[in-house]
Amino acid sequence: MLKSRYTDLLCIAVMVLAVLGTLLFMGGESLGLTAASSAPGYETRLFDKSRVHTIDILLEDWDAFLETAPEEEYTSCTLVIDGEKFSGVGIRAKGNNSRRLTDRYDLDRYSLKIEFDHYQYGSYYGLDKFSLDSSFQDNSYLKTWITYDMMNHMGVPTALCSWVWVRVNGADWGLFLAIEEPEEAFARRNFGNDHGQLYKPDYKKLEHENADVHLRYTDGDFDSYDNIFRHAKFDPTDADKQRLIDALKTLSTGENLETAVNVDQVLRYFTVQVFVVNLDSYLGRTGHNYFLYEEDGILQILPWDYNLAFATYSLGMPDPINDSTLYVNYPINTPASGDVMRNRPLYHNLMKHDAYYATYHDHFRYLIESYFESGSFEALVDDTAAMIAPYVKKDPTAFCSFEDWALGVETIRNFCLLRAESVRGQLDGTIPSTIAAQANDKRAFVDASTVWLPDLGEIADLKNGYH
Repeated sequence: MLKSRYTDLLCIAVMVLAVLGTLLFMGGESLGLTAASSAPGYETRLFDKSRVHTIDILLEDWDAFLETAPEEEYTSCTLVIDGEKFSGVGIRAKGNNSRRLTDRYDLDRYSLKIEFDHYQYGSYYGLDKFSLDSSFQDNSYLKTWITYDMMNHMGVPTALCSWVWVRVNGADWGLFLAIEEPEEAFARRNFGNDHGQLYKPDYKKLEHENADVHLRYTDGDFDSYDNIFRHAKFDPTDADKQRLIDALKTLSTGENLETAVNVDQVLRYFTVQVFVVNLDSYLGRTGHNYFLYEEDGILQILPWDYNLAFATYSLGMPDPINDSTLYVNYPINTPASGDVMRNRPLYHNLMKHDAYYATYHDHFRYLIESYFESGSFEALVDDTAAMIAPYVKKDPTAFCSFEDWALGVETIRNFCLLRAESVRGQLDGTIPSTIAAQANDKRAFVDASTVWLPDLGEIADLKNGYH
């Protein structure tokens, strides 16, 4: 009898758990609960890309927030997202160069970080954190939008994004790009509940020797990789650190790379990265602006930060190079000088292998054929421009005029189409595809003299005071 009673109780408990599981699966979100899954609720809400969303930031003293924005300290606010209210949300200014320059030119259109679980446990339908990008140094508003679309097209794990019309305490603030921050929700969505470690390698200050940010193996000491581990999104254990260092050691040898690198994913990432000529990146002299994912000792590199892509990083240099023909034809086989390439093993050591080199070219062919020559890219630009134009026109804090925005859209469209033409020629062998070969022969270059890169936005434009 006793055994039978326990059996009955166990059966009842199982039934109750099953009912609860069904309720959570069918209506958990209506109860304010979110399930960790590969299709979280926020993906089809805030990150529905087919429309411009609305976000109201309710913050009692907005002026005080702006005054302290350069300090990047969180403040509690209430958000109203597409009419739905969320209280006790953390908000702060974000960015490095963009934040400093916004402040320097006495502007207040900062990019923002939004964190739902900063002050209390909570999320937006499973989303823990996202950012609102201000389109700083991007008159087209499209640099990140296009790059992320290309990365997603190539099967690279990429942050979700959507357009948002932002209001502050009921007053219009401007058109921003909402971007999923690569943290817990991003990791679950892309890699499952049992995901690995996520890092955003970055230096304390710009120096020549930032070997860890460049993913170079130096020794087995954890402290030698401070610029990686200090920027871990989840607290790394010693075992996590050891796996990453072991992977970097294997990468440094140039052999057995598939035991340490998700080679195909990395090659897909570099296909887009090289196409968009992002010189403020892993393949640039800074060597940063990316996320690093490690799981079971295998590395992946993930996209981040494209406001200076499409060859506009050089516009902020002391001696700017505005030669659009040079950048439209930028070589796909040596996308950086020799001293940089030799210190970027995640690209350089893969390209030493004929099979990986050939796969890299295959990915480029696929990108050019399926994304550009198919008309998909032009459709994306046309549809997006039509969708956001009314909002750009009334944007009260815009960094540029509406006319300059329209010119920026046309500029990025032309740059990409001419770039695709050049890459096709480089793949076919009619245009040189290395720095050395291009230095000796520019006769077959695609002419991009009609493209003026500063029309995409440069630091000097901010002095005109469109804000």
